[in-house]
Amino acid sequence: MLRQGRRDDGFYFDFSSYSSYGAAAGGTASFLGSWLVHQRQVRVQWFAQDKLRRQNLYKEFIEEASKCYIDALQHHQPDILLLVVLYAKTSEMRVISSPEVLAAAERIVRRVVDAYCKPDITFTDIELKTLVENGSFDILRDFSDSCRSEFDSLRAQHF
Repeated sequence: MLRQGRRDDGFYFDFSSYSSYGAAAGGTASFLGSWLVHQRQVRVQWFAQDKLRRQNLYKEFIEEASKCYIDALQHHQPDILLLVVLYAKTSEMRVISSPEVLAAAERIVRRVVDAYCKPDITFTDIELKTLVENGSFDILRDFSDSCRSEFDSLRAQHF
């Protein structure tokens, strides 16, 4: 029986409470969706910055190692400033690089130091051609290959 717009059988159903649950659920879902998208964007940005930092470090190391190696081939007396920069770059790699990249960098540093201990080389066309042909001039190949492998591995982990 209805009395003044209400049912008198003790049954009263309040739809407004269910609509507030729906709003809360919708708000929570919206928040979680936004948060997940934001977390993905943060991860992508971090990956891009990390990759750029490594690329710059490796590029600088290659440039400095090249300068040191040429200096070592031509002079018996080490250029301490060049070696300090090379050691500093190697130490940076200890923090952010894979063990393979670091090991390749350390091999380069050892070869540069060893080259300072050997007799000086005067580059004639024949000597330079011999060094290039027998592969002893390219001390950076293993390092470059290790860097490429590291970037491939990071890319595979990220995506």
